[in-house]
Amino acid sequence: MLRGKRSAPPGQSEMPGYGRAGGASPSARRHQAARRLRALGAASMVVVLAGALAFGLLMLATPGVGNARQLAQAFDRAHGVPYPGVAVPHRFATALEATEDHRFNEEPGIDPIAVLRVIYGWITRRGDQGGATLYQQLAKMLYTPGQVSLSAEAEQVALAVKLKYTYSGPEILRLYADVVYFGHGFYGLQQASCGYFGLPPDRLSWPQAALLAGLVQAPSAEDPLKHPAIGRAREQHVLGRLVAVGALSQSRANAYFAIPLATLLAHAGACRG
Repeated sequence: MLRGKRSAPPGQSEMPGYGRAGGASPSARRHQAARRLRALGAASMVVVLAGALAFGLLMLATPGVGNARQLAQAFDRAHGVPYPGVAVPHRFATALEATEDHRFNEEPGIDPIAVLRVIYGWITRRGDQGGATLYQQLAKMLYTPGQVSLSAEAEQVALAVKLKYTYSGPEILRLYADVVYFGHGFYGLQQASCGYFGLPPDRLSWPQAALLAGLVQAPSAEDPLKHPAIGRAREQHVLGRLVAVGALSQSRANAYFAIPLATLLAHAGACRG
């Protein structure tokens, strides 16, 4: 006896594209996934274009940076520091970049991920999430000193990009080293090197360079003369970063850290010829 076609149980559709259990067929699921991907791609494009437009407007709204040298000179004059200072020596430059901005030579003046962290920190009221490049730090010191706001940080982002494409890497480092504060009343690399170690910057040892590079974020709190334990911990951190970027081997970093802090600071106070 021939059996007729089985009808779908009550509640189950036999419309095209659906299985007998009522779920979407593989073909329908593929079409749905494709539609979602297209919608996501369109939304992402809108966000990217809006971001590019906002950044372009920000670049137009911020001043040029052709006066960076003049601002650094005025800053140094106000603090009794000779301008320009000495060229930044290799050891200090390497320690500074390893600790503060290890992509200094490749980045466009900013770290996009770090910028997003800053925005997120302001939105969530968690404060500055860190990650400012050396270009941004220099922009803050020269153009927005003492300002703490989202608009100031946005201005620093635009100025950082302008600094990157206006000055060479060595000149950015020199400007930075001329105006940064190292604690204990020392402004600029030359004054700090003489004050802490009694040496000109080009005679700094690796551990001395590490100590100085570690001071730029919290110069008063990590002053090795006033707070030796904190300064020592910061030195260790910078030596670790030098190992991480391949500038030092772990064994050499260990040997440098074994040098007592008192030995490094033994001639604090004046430069020797």
